[in-house]
Amino acid sequence: MNFLRRRLSDSSFVANLPNGYMTDLQRPDSSTSSPASPAMERRHPQPLAASFSSPGSSLFSSFSSAMKQTSQAPSGLMEPPGPSTPVVQRPRILLVIDDAHTDWAKYFHGKKVNGEIEIRVEQAEFSELNLAAYVTGGCMVDMQVVRNGTKVVRSFKPDFILVRQHAYSMALGEDYRSLVIGLQYGGLPAVNSLYSVYNFCSKPWVFSQLIKIFHSLGPEKFPLVEQTFFPNHKPMGHCKAPRRLMLTPRKVQRHRRRTSLPVICRDTEIS
Repeated sequence: MNFLRRRLSDSSFVANLPNGYMTDLQRPDSSTSSPASPAMERRHPQPLAASFSSPGSSLFSSFSSAMKQTSQAPSGLMEPPGPSTPVVQRPRILLVIDDAHTDWAKYFHGKKVNGEIEIRVEQAEFSELNLAAYVTGGCMVDMQVVRNGTKVVRSFKPDFILVRQHAYSMALGEDYRSLVIGLQYGGLPAVNSLYSVYNFCSKPWVFSQLIKIFHSLGPEKFPLVEQTFFPNHKPMGHCKAPRRLMLTPRKVQRHRRRTSLPVICRDTEIS
């Protein structure tokens, strides 16, 4: 304190002190344990705060900037991409179910879906197809055809079906309704729809739909030829309603020997 008093006695030293500094020095000696003066708070704490906070803040700012650069790397740091190459999409497979008399490939030659996707035609009959349908995997079709004397075996996943052949016939071994069910199971779109193809496998079923329209619109707007349906041949012998069968002249004599029912042959009733 004596040193300070000697220094403060110098008028040039005191003149350079900030305002209020002499007032703080005139307080009792207990002021040595008191907080530093405002002038000291203005001079010393700021460098200390800067010295202690600077490393942490600089590290955080560096880390933040690094993260920003990482997040902006695809758009900012990487070189701009060159011209994109066109993506070649696989051709769409059209399965045509028809006999070999019509070459459907020539009708779709050079055609493209939306002007971009090519169409590949696979043609076969129902008898030349086999398939396996899955819930998530679609439908895989196996085809065995003979082209120009050469047996061709292929497996593919069609994208669309064009049905140009009956799926059911009374002939032995020509019931392909199971294939229609498999195509429907695989969720394949088709023309006509697989629902209609399956329904038309039974003519009485189709006629029952016509009967609904007949009752809805009336006979004047929707005339319908009257028919009688029997589930099998047994009820036909016990039916009380008159029945007439359309037979050719060659079968008339055979029909007379087997039954006594009236027969219509070329618009002439034969009893």
